[in-house]
Amino acid sequence: MDRRAFERVVEEALRSLPREIRKRIDNVEVFVEDEPTEDDPGDRRTTDLFGVYEGVPLLARSGGYSGVNPDRIVIFRKPIMRHFSTRSSIIRQIQLTVLHELGHHLGFNEEEIRRVIPENDD
Repeated sequence: MDRRAFERVVEEALRSLPREIRKRIDNVEVFVEDEPTEDDPGDRRTTDLFGVYEGVPLLARSGGYSGVNPDRIVIFRKPIMRHFSTRSSIIRQIQLTVLHELGHHLGFNEEEIRRVIPENDD
């Protein structure tokens, strides 16, 4: 899947979110990058990083939260492409990764997210 097609799947994953979730997303931008950088979290020697959330989760924002740069969600294309071989499994993983990172934006920790969002076993 080329970069533009991948970006369209990310955009569709965002558009297909239930309205109640879309209404809660605040001051966050979603990007597609090919690979994580050394500044991104995770141990890239042993695992692929599919996405990352950078910012202040909604539940952690105080009354003084204003005038700040948008939070960032980055979805990494090449790790997903390396790990999943079929178009349907790639699309499913993009959807799951978008949901996972939005979970962090909404204030959920890893354990809470893993209880709610299934893993892609393809």
